[in-house]
Amino acid sequence: MSDELEKLDIIRERMGISYREAKECLEEAGGDLVEAIVLAEERTARECSSRWLEKGEELFGELKSYINRGNRTRIRLKREDKTIAEFPATAGAIGVLAVLASTQLAVVAGIGTVAAVAGKVTLEVEKPDGNTKIIPINRPRQ
Repeated sequence: MSDELEKLDIIRERMGISYREAKECLEEAGGDLVEAIVLAEERTARECSSRWLEKGEELFGELKSYINRGNRTRIRLKREDKTIAEFPATAGAIGVLAVLASTQLAVVAGIGTVAAVAGKVTLEVEKPDGNTKIIPINRPRQ
């Protein structure tokens, strides 16, 4: 009995598991301490992989939800009453990331911003609920 208890203590100490889990591994290994530790490692790895997979699926679901909401939110660039460009908010966010990643796109974005300020352009954000927020790009300096 004390030999089994010592083995359980070793397994628990090395693997950070409960007595019950250590006992199950030791019994499954037929009393072989090294085999029990290997079994405990395999179980821990499987459980860890399973948790990571669950978290990944959860994260993917949230990301999909954000993208879906972003696709329903529309962004329009307008000069007076004429629409210059219209795209979903998700595409705008991807565009911002692309500008941050590329020097050439950053130059194009800068030129576009200067042109927008000079040309009385407004930015409209239309949310899925129908509310539209109008943001004048060429705000007067104060």
